[in-house]
Amino acid sequence: MRAQERLTATVSTKGQVVLPKAVRRILGWEAGTRLVVEEAEGGVLLKAARAFAETRPEDVFGCLAGEGPARSVEEMKAGVLAEAKRRHAGG
Repeated sequence: MRAQERLTATVSTKGQVVLPKAVRRILGWEAGTRLVVEEAEGGVLLKAARAFAETRPEDVFGCLAGEGPARSVEEMKAGVLAEAKRRHAGG
């Protein structure tokens, strides 16, 4: 789609708007994409809705239950290294 190209859409009697295919293709918006509608100066702004609500680390810290005793940082590093070696050796 060229920058100078002017695309139009029509509002149906049900309030539905079909976005031009060129716009949907460029933005990767397929059928079922949820959009956020925001008022903007002179019109509206459409954005793809986030798949998950925005969170802060402190909102979710510690929400997963662990099993067994807590591990030290050294034990965790050793476990990550062992898994990386296992995956590398297998591939």
